[in-house]
Amino acid sequence: MLKSFRYFLLPFSLIYGAIVWLRNWMFDKNIIRSSSFNFPIICIGNLSIGGTGKTPMVEYLIRLLKNNYETATLSRGYKRKTKGFAIADEHTTALEIGDEPMQFHQKFPEVTVAVGEERLVAIPQLLHDRQNTAVIILDDAFQHRPVRAGLNIVLTEYNNLYTRDFMLPAGDLRDVKNSITRAGIIVVTKCPDSVSIEEKNQIINEVKRMEDQQVFFTTTVYGNPYHLFSKEEKNIDTDTSVLLITGIANPQPLKELLVRSVSTYDMLRYADHHIFTIDDLEDIKKHFERIIPGNKIILTTEKDAVRLQKFKTQLKDFPIYVIPVRHSFLFDEDKQFDTAVTAFITSFKK
Repeated sequence: MLKSFRYFLLPFSLIYGAIVWLRNWMFDKNIIRSSSFNFPIICIGNLSIGGTGKTPMVEYLIRLLKNNYETATLSRGYKRKTKGFAIADEHTTALEIGDEPMQFHQKFPEVTVAVGEERLVAIPQLLHDRQNTAVIILDDAFQHRPVRAGLNIVLTEYNNLYTRDFMLPAGDLRDVKNSITRAGIIVVTKCPDSVSIEEKNQIINEVKRMEDQQVFFTTTVYGNPYHLFSKEEKNIDTDTSVLLITGIANPQPLKELLVRSVSTYDMLRYADHHIFTIDDLEDIKKHFERIIPGNKIILTTEKDAVRLQKFKTQLKDFPIYVIPVRHSFLFDEDKQFDTAVTAFITSFKK
């Protein structure tokens, strides 16, 4: 439901929604042209302003495809300090390509990780520079209408389904609801394990707009935290005190995990994609020192970790750990999802 103060923003949402609808209509009618490629391109996106799990979904696809296909990811490189097209190499930093692409590059060095604001220009450049590429995954490009991906995978969060949301600024939607018709696959993310078959079918009927769309459900699974620098794993339990450092759109699932799993936790929350500074480091240290001595750690997300690595000298003596996150498909439908993705690639007519 809308918070009461957001009702006053509804007129602005109507204006914003009309602008977005007009833009989409112009693309649909070819008044503004979009281009497709004779090549398998998968787009991961959503209709809202973040927090639906796009980054773990890109990683899921990388794991699924990389052993059988030369896989590449292409992102715009949000909040990077550079412009234009670039492919990550061993000297690349998060400031040069952005935190999410840097995360892909560090976790999957065998995969081509590229950035470029104009995907229509970047895709041919990527294919020229990496001629063996067999599939490109576009990260957060559903609203980038100049490019028509062959397969759109759109994510919507269980606790904030796009069907129950409002356009910005009253709600979280950055795109009109009818845009979901461009999706081949819809994934309802961050579901509780307890979703029943009856509720599953109700949600499918609610979110599905086209007969040929497939709908899947995932829950969030966290792995063992690992040290930011040494990569050594550590178990957290009810004897652990945690200072959580997060600059992501929706830390609520992580907070819920800590409530269930650790003794106590405190949190320093920063804006999404926050670029950490020395002053932030000092603030983190002060908050950590206030925690009662014992089994205490600093915990952060993988997206935040790539922006903290540059402070190795300042953080080397602190127990700072990174917690990985993955999608896990409910109802044993992971194989069905995998088949839908690989069938798109293998049946693609070059």
